[in-house]
Amino acid sequence: MLTSPEALLAIFGMALVTFAIKAGGLLLATRLPRTGFAAAWLKHMPGAVMASLVAPALVTGSAAEAIAAAATALVFFVSRNLFAAMAVGVLTVYFARLALAA
Repeated sequence: MLTSPEALLAIFGMALVTFAIKAGGLLLATRLPRTGFAAAWLKHMPGAVMASLVAPALVTGSAAEAIAAAATALVFFVSRNLFAAMAVGVLTVYFARLALAA
């Protein structure tokens, strides 16, 4: 299978843009404030983004999403491990959808 020069150029361009974005983030990270309002705001941004992604699924979703949200919250409050809570939530919604669809 041959790849056209345009496809290779597009792949190279996307790789270059991805690298530039990641390198720019690393360079800017040294200039971020470590204390104060801006630092507190940046600390809470990942949680706010996660909530904005999950909230629509909870509002418009089925019982599977509600079960998964409850399981995720329970695992997080018990373990205080965000990765474990997210893994349990993903697995729970998957298996709940399978069980409720059957």
